[in-house]
Amino acid sequence: MIDEQKIINNIVNGDAESYRLLVEKYQNPVIRMIRNIVNDNHTSEDIAQEVFLAAYKKLATFDNMRSKFSTWLFTIARNKSLNVIKKKKTQTVEEISEIAEYKRGDELEKQEFLIELDKQMHSLPKNQKTVFVLSEFEKLSCEEIAKIERVREGTIRTRLHRAKRKLAKALGLDWEL
Repeated sequence: MIDEQKIINNIVNGDAESYRLLVEKYQNPVIRMIRNIVNDNHTSEDIAQEVFLAAYKKLATFDNMRSKFSTWLFTIARNKSLNVIKKKKTQTVEEISEIAEYKRGDELEKQEFLIELDKQMHSLPKNQKTVFVLSEFEKLSCEEIAKIERVREGTIRTRLHRAKRKLAKALGLDWEL
């Protein structure tokens, strides 16, 4: 396990090469989070590059007493993602590649379910979708998400509950608290 604060201190003191360690650790989760917000693979990679560049430039302002590095980084990713969505008035829906016919039935059903889940997830309001992605895909706590979203934990729990209820209803699943 890497000592993030030590790496951050090294970077701030001029060891730019150490930033690679942070990028390697967080690249996939950041891209995945962005992709789930903007629903575009190519755009998500571009945004991720912007996120890591912005984080590098502002690294000296990071305060580990206020939040974890991951929370700070996901906040930057969230803000950049939402800015792209705002600029892009109509979000283009990426074509879903055809599923090979040789797949077994259960795999096909699972793939179809995941496609429908993705479709329904992207129909959620932005604040619910963001909370759902951070909680379910990135496995962040409500406390961490509240810091990223800059709202109270109770608001996060409500958004998450509503997102799950809407998804369950749209997918025809029984869902209870």
